[in-house]
Amino acid sequence: MRYKIELSYKGTNFHGWQRQPIAKSVQQVLEDAINLIFQDNIELVGCGRTDSGVHAKYYVAHFDSENNYTEQAVRRLNKFLSSDIAISSISKVNDDFHARFSAKERSYIYHITEIKNPFNTDFAWHITKKLNVELMNQAILKLYNYTDFTSFSKLHSDVKTNNCKIINAEVEKINSDIFIKITADRFLRDMVRAITGTLVDVGKGKISIPYFCTIIEEKDRRKAGQSAPAHGLSLVDVKY
Repeated sequence: MRYKIELSYKGTNFHGWQRQPIAKSVQQVLEDAINLIFQDNIELVGCGRTDSGVHAKYYVAHFDSENNYTEQAVRRLNKFLSSDIAISSISKVNDDFHARFSAKERSYIYHITEIKNPFNTDFAWHITKKLNVELMNQAILKLYNYTDFTSFSKLHSDVKTNNCKIINAEVEKINSDIFIKITADRFLRDMVRAITGTLVDVGKGKISIPYFCTIIEEKDRRKAGQSAPAHGLSLVDVKY
């Protein structure tokens, strides 16, 4: 039987979702918990990999098992796991459901704050210089004109294509908080953080909107801005 598991996690103390040879990951902690509590031998397949320190307000994985997992399993897991991970549901799905390849779109939000706030330390990038959000919004709309985002991809990534379809892209300011929201059919490694870092350069007046487009067209990661810190980024939705 195939099961879909929905969860959220605070990425601060993890080296991303994917199991690592030495470092602690969300996948490793969750797999170990399931296999220990329920005497199983499952392997989780996630909807994507998140980098070290990145959060997920909504994450989906699947696993195969002959055990019968019910709502009681959710309660037992949540009682066992640390406060960094919360399981919201475990449900049976069709055998052809795939957490990664069945996903139609994914949504990320990057949080920037202009005011130092101890309650946001792990979830928002504090930037003291005032950003021109209007220019950042004009720049992010240019993403709709492109599909090849090599310039915003981690160098030497093992992927077959750097093409992505942008479904939604906007920059929203609420009081002293700035939210960069991007939805796409797929994302490259480090893509949202690289876009955010480059948008911040636009907001600071370091680069123009035409040059923002040139960066994308040149398909060269070295032309784009520095990656924004991981802790401001959250995966917020996955649609199937």
